[in-house]
Amino acid sequence: MAATSTPTTSATPVSNAQPARLTFRQRRRLGHLAAHLLLLAGVVLMFIPLAWTVSTSLKSPGEVFIFPPKWIPSQIVWQNYADAVTKIPFWRYLWNTSYITGLSIAGKVISIMLVAFAFARLRWWGRDFMFLLMLSTMMLPPHVTLIPQFILFKNFGWINTYWPLILPNFFGGPWLTFLVRQYLMTLPRDLDDAARIDGCSNWGVFWRIILPLAKPAVIIVVIFVFNGTWNEFLMPLIYLHSQEKFTLALGLRMFQGEASTSWNLLMAASLLTMLPVLVLFFSAQRYFMQGIVFTGVKQ
Repeated sequence: MAATSTPTTSATPVSNAQPARLTFRQRRRLGHLAAHLLLLAGVVLMFIPLAWTVSTSLKSPGEVFIFPPKWIPSQIVWQNYADAVTKIPFWRYLWNTSYITGLSIAGKVISIMLVAFAFARLRWWGRDFMFLLMLSTMMLPPHVTLIPQFILFKNFGWINTYWPLILPNFFGGPWLTFLVRQYLMTLPRDLDDAARIDGCSNWGVFWRIILPLAKPAVIIVVIFVFNGTWNEFLMPLIYLHSQEKFTLALGLRMFQGEASTSWNLLMAASLLTMLPVLVLFFSAQRYFMQGIVFTGVKQ
């Protein structure tokens, strides 16, 4: 009987090795790295216009539109800044803007803090309905009220005066009122009760307890109102006709002629106008961030 031989086949070993997986900590680090790179790219994009403004403010008129453009001027012209404050009554416009901004900040802070205190710390009939009604006004575009407001101020004889630019700030604003109200709601109510036990009225609670603790919220209001009023262009354009009453935003237009624009002087004056806003923001940045964070915290 013939022996049968079974063929032998060589089996190829199958690898069971799996691709290495990232740990949770590694994935989190990659996520943080991607987020920081994205934020860095955003900072660079936002910094480009400012860098170009600084570069243009130091150029001679013939070098502004040279192609290819130069980021670093071949000759730095510091005289542009001196000309920017002498070609127009810059210091007069600075005083006008400071006067309007100061009174606007005072009116906004007083009105918003009082209204936010009433919505956040007091209990009265119809409070929630009135709060929702106030918030609903944010859906109304501000340009809708331009013509009625102009007719009203014209009937009062306030055209070419500062009253139309200052007085509306004494009636608060829904958005900032909402932010301050949210901040005040994070403060413990036990403070109010303890103050009332000691004999404080509602005004005493506001003045002695709430207002000192609401410093970050007040700084938020100051920063936003300062920035909005300082850079306001449309309202002064509508109500101010005399050049001696112009604000800085209107005064910058005087560098624009019918035939040409002095871009180097305009950029220099724009940087000088921008400095107070930057100084205020960076000096109060800690309180600003603290206030923004606490306005989103629910008690």
